[in-house]
Order: sequence, then structure tokens, then C-alpha cells
Amino acid sequence: MTEPQPGSSAQKAIRPRDRDAILQSLRAGVVPRRGQQFVQVGRSEEVRALLRDLDRIADGGSAIRFVIGEFGSGKTFFLFLIRSIALEKGLVTVHADLTPDRRLQASGGQARSLYTELMANLATRTKPDGGAVASVVERFVTSALQEAREKGAAVDAILQDRLTSLAEMTGGYDFAEVVAAYWRGHDQGNDQLKSDAVRWLRGEFSTRTDARKALGVRTIVDDDNLYDQLKLFSRFTRLAGYGGLLVCLDELVNLYKLANTQARSGNYEQILRILNDSLQGTSVGLGFLLGGTPEFLMDTRRGLYSYEALRSRLAQNRFATEGRKDFTGPVLHLANLSPEELFVLLRNLRHVHASGEPEKYLLPDEALVAFMEHCSKRVGEAYFRTPRSTIRAFLELLAVLEQNPGAAWRDLLGGVELAAESNPDLEPVPEAVIEPTSESTSETAIQPQPAPAARSPRADEDDELSSFRL
Repeated sequence: MTEPQPGSSAQKAIRPRDRDAILQSLRAGVVPRRGQQFVQVGRSEEVRALLRDLDRIADGGSAIRFVIGEFGSGKTFFLFLIRSIALEKGLVTVHADLTPDRRLQASGGQARSLYTELMANLATRTKPDGGAVASVVERFVTSALQEAREKGAAVDAILQDRLTSLAEMTGGYDFAEVVAAYWRGHDQGNDQLKSDAVRWLRGEFSTRTDARKALGVRTIVDDDNLYDQLKLFSRFTRLAGYGGLLVCLDELVNLYKLANTQARSGNYEQILRILNDSLQGTSVGLGFLLGGTPEFLMDTRRGLYSYEALRSRLAQNRFATEGRKDFTGPVLHLANLSPEELFVLLRNLRHVHASGEPEKYLLPDEALVAFMEHCSKRVGEAYFRTPRSTIRAFLELLAVLEQNPGAAWRDLLGGVELAAESNPDLEPVPEAVIEPTSESTSETAIQPQPAPAARSPRADEDDELSSFRL
């Protein structure tokens, strides 16, 4: 079995706040906001591949990754882990889950809703919980003030010079005007003007009339310019002294679930545009992490593979077979945890539960092995391939042992219930029923059906339909 190394996160004392946040989140089946380093195991090659991407973004390049894994395999946890690493490297991050009301492309406000959610979750190293738009703008203005003092120049001239590169991009002129308006509010002590500028950057103006009245600009963030605004903001973060912008989008299966073919294709076209810009290096300091299931990627009827341009770009390396790996392509398939790695994960969870104090462990290593054997008998290899239910069951076992000091783990182990994870959002799509169009077709296709057994109608039934026959 793989043992935690001395000095690793698993050997450090854990604050009660972090302990409770980790345990409560994992028992609920969601990713903890903090403390991922205490439970992370395995997938070291995938992490190294993403670290190279983050370095490229910080160097002014671009990157895109489709993180593909089974339902419950840890995609969201992996995205949060990379996001926390990006913050430590000096990048700005935004993240959101796609829903029916938040999409990459739409005409009813869904794309603007996604942008608003992304900006609400904008985080920096000093503000990792989001809401950092104003902090980024303030840092830009402060750096401009410092440069003006050093050069003995006017602040307006410095700002104008810095924002020139933004004005040349699509929608960049109004973006630069809004940042300049924030500076005027800062210089004049006008908090309302500063607030309006931040609201515009967050995408909170719903009409152009309001934006023009408040800031003197003619455009707002809407469904048509979401991606252009993200490109502008990535440039702006670099001007403010950050490394770039990392965009994390999860639950892309909601695009797969769109029933309208035109709406689904519109979103896939937007993904294709982002993919082309990232692979060609036309974006500056901008990276994307997109989380989805294998069905979302490879379904040839509704997934990304149904769009031929995406299918050709996201196809697997034909030489990466029989155990050979390739982590340089845009698609990153999360590897399954090995039994050894799951054993280390259970040890880490036990350590977190004990607040990092080995003398408070409620289970010996023998119990961890017995628990894994029990899981294997119940759900087979799924217990380490999709470990969410395994983690939840293990934490519930620890909770019972903690609150019932006299209970024996051997007696409780047989009562642990496990079931293989299944994605309720990916029920089989029923085939379309093709109705006959001619009388001759109807006569040959529709066979007489036997009459149903007669029964007495109830008072609340519609008697006019009780004798209906095809």
C-alpha cells in the first residue's frame, strides 16, 4: 500500500473550521471550498499536465482542457484543486456550473446570466471565496497611480496608455471607458460612479439606456458578447499585475441535455470558437477548464462528437492505447483511483476526522482494509472508480463511531449500504416516433388492438373517453 510521506498534508494538524468544512461537504457529496490538499490522492500525472497549462497562461499564452470522468469520479474536486493551485500561482479564477438558465450561447439572457455568475465567483489569492472584481480594478488603478508618481506623469495619461491595447479589441473601447470611469470616481470620491463601473464589469446592467445614463457607454454585457468580455477581462487582469484568467465551467452535461437541436448546436459552436482560439494561441492569458461526462463528449447524437468540427479536434490520440498515455491533447480523461490510492484516501479522511491527531483515530488500518473489501463485495470495482458513495459511507461510519463510543466497527461494517453511482441526468433519450403520412401507410402500419377489458367507470372519470377506440 502507498503510505503518506512525512511532512505531507496528511501529517499536519487541521484547524476545526477546515475539518468541519471538509467533512460536511464530503458527506453531502459536494466539494469542500477549502482543504482539498488534505484529502487529494492520485492523479499526479494529470495535475502535472495542468500545471504546465497554468504556467503557459501566466506566460501570456492560452489553454483549454476538457476534464472527462464518470459521474461521481471526482471531476468537480479536480477542477477545484486546479483552481486553488491557479490562485497560488497568481492567476485570477472564475467558475460556474452550467444550468438550463446559464449557457454559453443563448438569446434569452442565459449567456449573460452565466457571465454574471462567473464574475460573482471571481477570485484572487487574497479573496479566494469570490467577489473580487472591485479588488482587481482597484489594484489596476493603484498600480497606475504608483507608475505616475515614479514617472512624474499625469495619471490620466498613464491610464490611457495602459488601456490602449484593450480599446483595439472587440468591445474594448467601452470596457476601457468603464475602467476610466472607475478612476474618475476614485479621484473625485464618487462612490456611486465606482459602484456603477463595477456593476457594468459584472454584467449587471440589463439595458443600454441605464448603462449610457450611468457611465456614458453604449454597450452592455449580453448574450452576444460573453466570450469577448472574458477575453477582455483576461487582458485586464494582466494589466492589473495578475498572471491571467482561468475559467472553470462544470456540469457541461446540461448542454448535452438540451432538447432543442439549434440551441445545442449554438453552444457547441461557441465551444468550437473557444477551442480554436486556445489552440491557435490567439487568446492572451486565458485558460478554460470544462468538466463533463463521457456521454457529453462521445455521444454521436447529442454530445460534442455530434458536431463534426469538434469531433475531429477532440479525437483521442490513436497511439495512446494499451496503457500508453498522452496528456498533451485538449481532452483529459481522469484515471480511476487504484485500490492503493483509495486506501491512502481513507487514511487521509480518518486523519481529517481526528483533526490531524493520530491518537484520536477511531479506526485501525485493519478496519480500512476490511471496509474496502466490504465495498468491493457490494459494488465491485465501482467503489474506487467512482469513489463518491464510498467516501460518504466511510464518513458516516466514522460519525457513528464518534457518537457511540461503545460501538465496535466490526459490528457496524455489515450494515454499510453501498450502490454504484449512476447519473440521473443521463436517462436514455426515447427514439422519435415517426408518424405515417399517407393513408396506405397507416393501413399497413397500424394493426387492430384488442379491446381492453371492460370495467365500470368511476364517478370522477370522463365517460366520453371510456369507449374511445383507435
